[in-house]
Amino acid sequence: MGHAVAHMLATQGLCGTLRLADFDTLEVSNLNRVPATVFDLGVNKATVAARRIAELDPYLPVEVNTSGLSAAAMDAFLDGLDILVEECDSLDMEVGIRLAARARHIPVLMATSDRGLVDIERFDMDPSRPILHGLLGDIDLDELSGLSNREKLPYILRLFDIQGLSTRSAASLVEIEQTLATWPQLASEVSLGATAVCEAVRRIGCNEPFASGRVRIDVGQALDRVAEPAPHDESSPSGADCAIAAEPPESAAHLIVAAAANRAPSAANNQPWHIETDPNSVTIELSTEHVATLDVDYRASAVAVGAAWFNARVAAAKHGVLGPADISGHGHRLSAVVKLADGGDPNLARLYEPMWLRETNRHRGAAVALEDGVAASLEAVAAAEGARLQLLTGADEIADVASIFAASDRVRYLTQHMHAEMLSEIRGPTTDSMESGIDMRSLEMDRWELTGFNIARRPDVIRKLAEWEAGAGLGNYTRARICASSGFGVVSIQGDTLADYARGGSAMEAVWITAQHLGLAVQPLAPVFLYARNDDELRGLSPDFAAHLGSLQERLRALTHTRADESHVLLFRFSHAPKTSVRSLRRSLGTVSAAAMTGSG
Repeated sequence: MGHAVAHMLATQGLCGTLRLADFDTLEVSNLNRVPATVFDLGVNKATVAARRIAELDPYLPVEVNTSGLSAAAMDAFLDGLDILVEECDSLDMEVGIRLAARARHIPVLMATSDRGLVDIERFDMDPSRPILHGLLGDIDLDELSGLSNREKLPYILRLFDIQGLSTRSAASLVEIEQTLATWPQLASEVSLGATAVCEAVRRIGCNEPFASGRVRIDVGQALDRVAEPAPHDESSPSGADCAIAAEPPESAAHLIVAAAANRAPSAANNQPWHIETDPNSVTIELSTEHVATLDVDYRASAVAVGAAWFNARVAAAKHGVLGPADISGHGHRLSAVVKLADGGDPNLARLYEPMWLRETNRHRGAAVALEDGVAASLEAVAAAEGARLQLLTGADEIADVASIFAASDRVRYLTQHMHAEMLSEIRGPTTDSMESGIDMRSLEMDRWELTGFNIARRPDVIRKLAEWEAGAGLGNYTRARICASSGFGVVSIQGDTLADYARGGSAMEAVWITAQHLGLAVQPLAPVFLYARNDDELRGLSPDFAAHLGSLQERLRALTHTRADESHVLLFRFSHAPKTSVRSLRRSLGTVSAAAMTGSG
């Protein structure tokens, strides 16, 4: 066992110096577990291990004691050690070396080649801890040294738990000095023990939480439980489309207008609105029931309310009932109203069918140049709603944007509460309600991206990446899609009240519907910092990355030529891509209206 542990420690680079002690020489019977050859027979075991380590890393200092340990040599061997790995065959030496290690506050590790038994004694953390977990009781070392091997057997069995021994090992005890010369050991068990000891050394060396105690890593028991793997739903795009009507069945005009409002997009499809309707009006009110961290001060929700308001106006115009429409609000209260009266708007009415077909397209797509007139048309649509659309089409500009969004995604993953929220927004078609959130299939991930995403879902993996200050690849999904864009758009609005953001949301929806109607695939994008307006709000998003987010925000505003009095509403990537695999669903209009009635009570 000692040879295997020492070589693995050296291979993994887990030590600055190795100190080996063994008085015994290599015998033929050792070759079933020690990776040596017949040319090493008769050579001291510590020397054999040291030679093999030297062939691996000649620069690693290895100190060799070929006389073995004794009470006289113990001080010289232990002085200066950080960790002691004990693999002695002598019980009295196991006790004696632990007493000396405990006096020096040195942690002791031991692996036993039966069912992966590993002992950890953190004398560095608790120097009053009894040696060998107190399993031997109050034993006198001098008395123990005078016992014969037969007399030591009860102590050995108390230490290693006779009931915990594997069946083969327990039966082998009966055969010692009969058909077996000594305790049998196998290379597989030795290698397993060395693996566990090296992991323990790494944890202690890295100052990770690691307590004293005993653990079994029983490979045989695990293999006894072999079972067929459960089917794994990768939620890969199936091509099946959700049945969403282009428009609702024939109904009263005010219900059609309300249904159109309810079809609006929202951050993570959280639908942060209450819709109240009667034959004379449709009112969309901001709801605070479904707010996430990124929805700073309800600004993302206000954008969604504005998009719903635009849809309602389009439907009312199509049906000739577009009356006065207005957005009003104070503080965190926001209301968007469409009065229903005789009236219309041909520019809005022509967007009725495209409005029902609007969707988020997350296919990677292709960066085909925008056709002549497309940019001007989109800019005009935004201006008509009182906003400004800034389009970026240069490859270098788009690459810069991609790097900003990739860095933002990394922060979202590495910030624990935002990572948890992001995962809660993803819906699996076989396990979750699909009336809100983002259908996993709509992410349009290929097999490689899906594998990476499933790894990045694990909180333990994310914590480790954060600890390493790593995770640059967490932004690759978004980076790849932005770099494959024909253009990148930023909708901005003057002002910063919720009503301003709602008006911006109306412009955002107008641009989105128009762009898709012109044949473009449209994907909305919101960096982590989009709705934060000061340092305190950035710290509220991610205390550890607030300064970094502020820097990214400044870069994006400069790149998109955003004026000081303007607020970003939402950002788009435009591309040429296949039809989406699935379309998002909505809560039923009856549910939304019922919620509004309850909330207004």
